[in-house]
Amino acid sequence: MNRKVVIANDHGAVAVKRILADHLADRGFTVTNLGVDDEASVDYPDIAQRACAEFLQGGYEFGILCCGTGIGISISANKVPGIRCALPQNVFAAQMTKEHNNANFLAFGGRIEYQEPVTDMLDAFIDSEFLGGRHGVRVDKMMKISSC
Repeated sequence: MNRKVVIANDHGAVAVKRILADHLADRGFTVTNLGVDDEASVDYPDIAQRACAEFLQGGYEFGILCCGTGIGISISANKVPGIRCALPQNVFAAQMTKEHNNANFLAFGGRIEYQEPVTDMLDAFIDSEFLGGRHGVRVDKMMKISSC
């Protein structure tokens, strides 16, 4: 099975995007890079919108977005109907966002000093499965909020 991921970043997260993209490739994923590869200023809402639109065309397992903190780009992504973008701060949160929230995007900050490697957080997300059940009911409720 060809596992595909879309990844995108602004100028504040070039290095972390490269780390994550290389790690995904090492794990056998095909990575579509819609981000920038230099530090010339770009607007993270535009980057988020482009990556989410690509993801929603189908064929991707999940997406990753990166900006200086991960906050702005995740907020932007969560404005797109059908997107659930989480900003994990550690391995536990990355695992839970897949198991409980069925997130389809992760966000990371290129200027954040994480206590655990971002690759470990990514692995926790990839290696977890959505649990469904009561969590499915909650995800459905969550997604209905965006339609208000």
